[in-house]
Amino acid sequence: MDQILGQVLRNAVWERLDMLADLANRADSESLVSVARSELPRLTEGWRAMLSAHEPDERGDCPTCSTRWHRCKAPCSVWQVAHEHLVAGGLAPQRVLRRPWRRNKSAMPSQSRGPKPSPAETTGRHALLPQVATR
Repeated sequence: MDQILGQVLRNAVWERLDMLADLANRADSESLVSVARSELPRLTEGWRAMLSAHEPDERGDCPTCSTRWHRCKAPCSVWQVAHEHLVAGGLAPQRVLRRPWRRNKSAMPSQSRGPKPSPAETTGRHALLPQVATR
């Protein structure tokens, strides 16, 4: 059940990001101003909350990315991606991170998430978990 809820949560986030990207690319100036006023504070607060969880501890390790057996030194990949997208923009060299969430920047958002699901597995543009056998 947690896996299904997790997939629903991830799909909702991808859908929201796709919607905002579509608005940024297609909306008129007046609509863009309205969206920016409502969404930019939410997005910046979201970034702040996520980055707070990845602040280095007293040893310089990321408490969120570190495990009991493997310590992740700061800056972790979350801080690196934040810097790349929020500060460096298109000027930062593109590194390939070994993370499943890393999206191919050259592909469209809906094309970068692996193989195409069957029609029975889709809702909107996002794949849902394959049907789970009931007990």
